[in-house]
Amino acid sequence: MSVHDENGLREQIATLGESLFSRGLTMGSSGNISVRLDDGGWLMTPTNACLGRLDPARISRLDGQGRLLSGDRPTKESFLHMAMYEERPRSGAIVHLHSTHSVAVSCLPQIDPCDCIPPLTAYYVMRVGKLPLVPYHLPGDPALGDAVRGLAGQHSAVLLANHGPVVAGKTLEAAVYATEELEETARLFLLLRGENPRCLTPEQVAELEARFPRD
Repeated sequence: MSVHDENGLREQIATLGESLFSRGLTMGSSGNISVRLDDGGWLMTPTNACLGRLDPARISRLDGQGRLLSGDRPTKESFLHMAMYEERPRSGAIVHLHSTHSVAVSCLPQIDPCDCIPPLTAYYVMRVGKLPLVPYHLPGDPALGDAVRGLAGQHSAVLLANHGPVVAGKTLEAAVYATEELEETARLFLLLRGENPRCLTPEQVAELEARFPRD
């Protein structure tokens, strides 16, 4: 990958991070973004960085073993990203947010831990699919990475209990779009609770999964 291409990805991380922040999908210094590079390394947003005010030049550059090569120290949740990438070799980017409606769903006691949100819309199935719940872990606990690793091979997105979603995509745009779709569907799910909504049938879901594979 050329320096020009890497600089373009840095700019894209900053632009999309600002977009997520300005629309209230992340707040303060919460949330983090990463992109896989052609040489096997990664770009990651730094620890304690606000996604709305990222400096492209200070975004962390890691080698294939996760060692910092340049920029600020990476997010302290980098192990979540590494766990997802290990199990999803075709994924090119990961977004992790503490978005309000998704976190709210993750706190509900009666949700299905194998599939937290039912298939309410076609675009949710196309961009997210089944969303398993990862049991609560203390932030920064390496065991959380192991729990994510156990699910990531079969799922492009997982929901961390009382924490938030981790979403992978072929590209950074795809990961962001899937994260936005997840947040909007979480909001729909909360609005429809107790209303016995009409969901897509298993046949409709299977057709969408076959026609619109994610990564």
